[in-house]
Amino acid sequence: MQANKLSDWLPTTKREVKIRGWEELDVILFSGDAYVDHPSFGPAVIGRILESYGLKVAIVPQPSVHDDLQDFTKLGIPKLFFGITGGCMDPMVSNYTASKKRRDKDAYTPNGDKGFRPDYATSVYSNILKEKFPDVPVLIGGIEASLRRVTHYDYWSDKLLPTILETSKADMLVYGMGEQPLREVVKLLQKGVPFSSLRTIQQTAFLVDKNERIPKNKNWEDVEIHSHDVCLKNKKKFASNFKVIEQESNKLKARRIFQGVNDKTLVINPPYPTMTEKEIDASFDLPYTRLPHPKYNKRGPIPAFEMIKTSINIHRGCFGGCSFCTISAHQGKFIASRSKESILREVDKVANMPDFKGYLSDIGGPSANMYQMKGKVQSICDKCVAPSCISPVICSNLDTSHKPLTELYQAVDSHPKVKKSFIGSGIRHDMLVPEFNKNADPKELDDYTEEVMTKHVSGRLKVAPEHTSDPVLKLMRKPSFEYFHKFKERFDRINLKKKLKLQLIPYFISNHPACEVEDMANLAAETKDMGFQLEQVQGFTPTPMTVATVIYYSGYHPYTLKPTKTPKSRKEKEEQHRFFFWYKKENKGWIRKTLGKLGRKDLVEALVPEEETNTWKSIKPKKVNNTFDNAIPAHHARSKKKHKSRKKRR
Repeated sequence: MQANKLSDWLPTTKREVKIRGWEELDVILFSGDAYVDHPSFGPAVIGRILESYGLKVAIVPQPSVHDDLQDFTKLGIPKLFFGITGGCMDPMVSNYTASKKRRDKDAYTPNGDKGFRPDYATSVYSNILKEKFPDVPVLIGGIEASLRRVTHYDYWSDKLLPTILETSKADMLVYGMGEQPLREVVKLLQKGVPFSSLRTIQQTAFLVDKNERIPKNKNWEDVEIHSHDVCLKNKKKFASNFKVIEQESNKLKARRIFQGVNDKTLVINPPYPTMTEKEIDASFDLPYTRLPHPKYNKRGPIPAFEMIKTSINIHRGCFGGCSFCTISAHQGKFIASRSKESILREVDKVANMPDFKGYLSDIGGPSANMYQMKGKVQSICDKCVAPSCISPVICSNLDTSHKPLTELYQAVDSHPKVKKSFIGSGIRHDMLVPEFNKNADPKELDDYTEEVMTKHVSGRLKVAPEHTSDPVLKLMRKPSFEYFHKFKERFDRINLKKKLKLQLIPYFISNHPACEVEDMANLAAETKDMGFQLEQVQGFTPTPMTVATVIYYSGYHPYTLKPTKTPKSRKEKEEQHRFFFWYKKENKGWIRKTLGKLGRKDLVEALVPEEETNTWKSIKPKKVNNTFDNAIPAHHARSKKKHKSRKKRR
């Protein structure tokens, strides 16, 4: 492969702009992440998309906000607009743990160094640019902007904040995946339409003065939600807003949303339809170098890049609609799948990179096994307002065939330079259980499961049952834990049949809304029965734009408006989390005392009997690298007991 030149990356300095022979720029992007020119990094995608429209684009990664702010002025003034993204994660998630402690590392910075991304980066960058260049339009996008587009609860400040358009002073917000709205923005600007007149572009949001006329669109219906001021005064009304926001975000024919914000009106235009195969292929087929910018060569590796540099993203979107997850809020409920040809072209590009050793780290997406899945009858999907296609049951209109995915894996593995392709993304195990996925061909599900277990797993298969309590799982929009038992039976059967020694790695969450101490004790007992000794686990972290976060702040479920309890105090959270580690000596006395007060001697006997055998003490749990900062328990062989007796007493 020919060595890359500096000009193969988007320019990041004035010198690099001059290398390209440019005198001025059309768009200057600012990003909270280091610049990695790879299709898994949003800032690179946006830069390449704008470049494909014929624009002269530069990117300023991780501009310093601690000096004379020269990073914001060094490239001058763009002809069209400044673009801003906080990065591939919300900066507050990047900077802080669930307990609000500063993280030691930033995965999107060379060497994992911290301190290169300010809190609330999008607003910080935008305010600096608006102060220095008040007449230049600022367009914000990415995860942080997308999920903070309306009144939202901010866990780190413990406050209800208005739309990020208000705090950032930006002129426009693009929410969700940005290719489609950016195409329209650029087309109109190139025709000479003033930025201030861009008011009817789908998947954008902006603020207008209350006395300003809002352009009408005969194809759109409008809906008004409770104002920011009302939300500050009434938690129940704040909660009721979310049902409208979530449903309109996932509709194929959505309404335009209005919300009062101080003396202005927030306007959120409906989203674009799901990207077509041709559109998503075009985005992934752009001329990425797939490498960090050479400026980082002496600073050390970028952890997030090292994690995904040999991975292939095959689709976007997720129809799971989990209450604690933001994927559908940003990428959409409907799946946008790449063509097999586009995927294989990327596989070939990776396989021919100089340092490729023959192993692809992941062939996946937000969920590994949703590729090419969509509604059988499109007109039914057109009218659907359900936030999930698989909760509480799998929609009868959903085509859940795993055959295209199995065939794709086999095509990838046929590449002469690929020794093995792994599935690193989490798999929806519930869709592989015929008792839950009743419309699927059981043989097809077994074929897929066997393909993954025999050819695409490095000793461990990750799945996410999340909890064992049916009431908690119902609120999470996850299926009953009984389907995890059924999946484990199939997993064990294939393990035995193929003489494998694979471990099943389930993820669990503590402190989720509706979860109580007794639920966590049941979880501990049931997973112990199944042979799991949990080592790393995840505490629920409230992030904007999820059902669970709305419940956490308001105390009401946004769909029913019924009061819903959530563990909020540090003591409650620590106690729930502690049950994951029932096997630790320092927790045994506390567990006996806590469950004794609840009258649950059966759980005491199940978790910490007086005469505990040395079985668990003799096993040292294996620690596993954690890709998603989630909980990764270690699985150990042990006889399974009946779990029905562990159900919570009412």
